[in-house]
Amino acid sequence: MTETRPARGYRFGVFEANAASGELLRQGIRVKLNAQPFQVLCMLLERPGELLTREAISHELWPEGTFVDYEHGVNSAVNRIREALGDTAGNPRFIETLARRGYRFVAPVERIDLDKDLSPLVCESPSPEPTAPPATAIEPADDLLSRILASPQELPKTSYPVVQTLFVLFQCMYLSFYIGALANLAEIEDLFAALPKATQALIVLIVTAAVLIPVRAFILTAVLMHAPRIRRQFLRIWPFLFLFDELWSLAPFLLLHHISFGLAVSCTALLVYSPFAQRSLVLMGAGGADRETSATAL
Repeated sequence: MTETRPARGYRFGVFEANAASGELLRQGIRVKLNAQPFQVLCMLLERPGELLTREAISHELWPEGTFVDYEHGVNSAVNRIREALGDTAGNPRFIETLARRGYRFVAPVERIDLDKDLSPLVCESPSPEPTAPPATAIEPADDLLSRILASPQELPKTSYPVVQTLFVLFQCMYLSFYIGALANLAEIEDLFAALPKATQALIVLIVTAAVLIPVRAFILTAVLMHAPRIRRQFLRIWPFLFLFDELWSLAPFLLLHHISFGLAVSCTALLVYSPFAQRSLVLMGAGGADRETSATAL
């Protein structure tokens, strides 16, 4: 196995890779990445913007004559890198797949010669003087958002049947909310009578339920049928769903004729977390995300 250059370092986005120590850091915090995926990452970082073929990667990782399914091995290594970077094959920020050819690193890379640059690749202490932050300290909006929401590498590894079942149950739960509300409009109208704008509230309920029923049906069938790029599509519409899911977290109050006020508050508090749980389940593989990534990488 050919060794990666020992005294080379790289900075890209909020990440740093130290080829000498074999470490990948995100804002000074070490990100777990095994030796082979890290070696592939260094190969990509060494030639940003250039095509790196699967054959070149396999020759670097395995000596000639080694019996190995190098196609699967290379794809697996690249998938591990994407998980560590929070990247996706469908919407790459760092590693782009060139169909049937190989991969290309698409983000800007700063090379550092560790033999000459004495500053280690670690998170530096802030300057004691109150100076303005450097331009490199300004992160893109998507990096800032990734610090608030969970990234794939921050989520636990859970079996596919578990995450798939939980995600499907979430969609069925919301469908039952919408259909149940539309089936009991007379009772809900009586509940809304005490509100200052009862008619407007009832119209919002009817319109959102009517719009979201086909949306949930689409998500449910796409996930069950393992539609291509469902993970990417769900993450695109997630902000839209987030707003309506937070609104429909008040659905337990539509049952005040049947449950207590305290129980309605408790259920609403749980439902507030629901959109975040659905996003996490998709990142953990609901809908066949792993299959999608593998298929895109081929």
